[in-house]
Amino acid sequence: MNTSKTPQPGSMPHRFLMKEIALQAGVGLATVDRVLNGRSHVHERTCQRVQHAIKELERQQFQLATSGRKLIVDVLVEAPGRFSEEIREALESELPMLRPAVFRPRFAMHDTMTTAQVVAALESVGRRGSHGVFLKARNVPEIADAIADLQQRGIPVVTIFTDIPGSARIAYAGLDNRTAGATAAYLIGQWLGRPQGHVLITMSDSCFRGEEERAAVFRGELRRRYPNLTLVDASGGHGLDAQTEERVRIAVGRKREIAAVYSMGGGNVAILRALHAMKKTPSCFIAHDLDRDNIRLLRNGQISAVLHHDLRQDLRNACHQIMYFHKLLPVSAIGDSSSVVVVTPVNIPQYIDRRFGKAQQD
Repeated sequence: MNTSKTPQPGSMPHRFLMKEIALQAGVGLATVDRVLNGRSHVHERTCQRVQHAIKELERQQFQLATSGRKLIVDVLVEAPGRFSEEIREALESELPMLRPAVFRPRFAMHDTMTTAQVVAALESVGRRGSHGVFLKARNVPEIADAIADLQQRGIPVVTIFTDIPGSARIAYAGLDNRTAGATAAYLIGQWLGRPQGHVLITMSDSCFRGEEERAAVFRGELRRRYPNLTLVDASGGHGLDAQTEERVRIAVGRKREIAAVYSMGGGNVAILRALHAMKKTPSCFIAHDLDRDNIRLLRNGQISAVLHHDLRQDLRNACHQIMYFHKLLPVSAIGDSSSVVVVTPVNIPQYIDRRFGKAQQD
């Protein structure tokens, strides 16, 4: 067994009760005691989990003093770091308004995860217990089976931003992806005037149901409305820069002109870098999500529009679904999913301006 010596006493200061740390970390009190007091024979991974739990408690400390039914939820997300942080910040912004419950999220977010890793993470949640799971993962049978196992244990799963519709999840919270795909096709057609040529499309992974739905509707709308536009598919880069740039370089090649881009899975800086290196300048570039990169690209005129949805509203709905499951809210209190909003350089929401304004000036 691989073990490591944990930090010496006094090297991990904290101001939380051990039972709160144990609950957040999903481990026993004795384990927390061994980690905090620097005793040997503790797995390095266990030590890291306790340290991570303390950092999460520091971010959520205002929740600890709040009265109400305490709900521990596990947030398991496969997405690039830029989007994972958007999810974390959106959820933490909603926590103070979620009454009569007090939500305590435990985050596990990774750029990429294999199916086996997602299944193992869900099985771990089932063993240590949870009041619910917010899950962004691939739509594959093995993960659907793991969701069914959690349902048997009485742990509800809400899929967020990408759905697993054939599973035992209790709800989906996120963008209407079919409407998003249709909107992107309409915008590109209008932007190009007399639409003809090649349209580059990119998905992070075809097994993410949300992106798959966007792509299917987008393809159908282009065939119906704009038959002179043909698709060049550079999907599979997981929204990560290096992989996405390579996919675009291979798919586009040296001879194709690109009239427009529809980026469904992120990595837009890499997409533009690859096109620039090949001396391709699309007339229209439609992206998703108002993250830091996309705001900068919008302001610089490098992308045309972003299809935005309110992450806070979606995560609020996800929390309300968990509260309804635990009989803390009536079904009538659960709102609709967020709508597609077309954001251009001239209508960036004010709260986004306030949040990213300094970063854009730097």
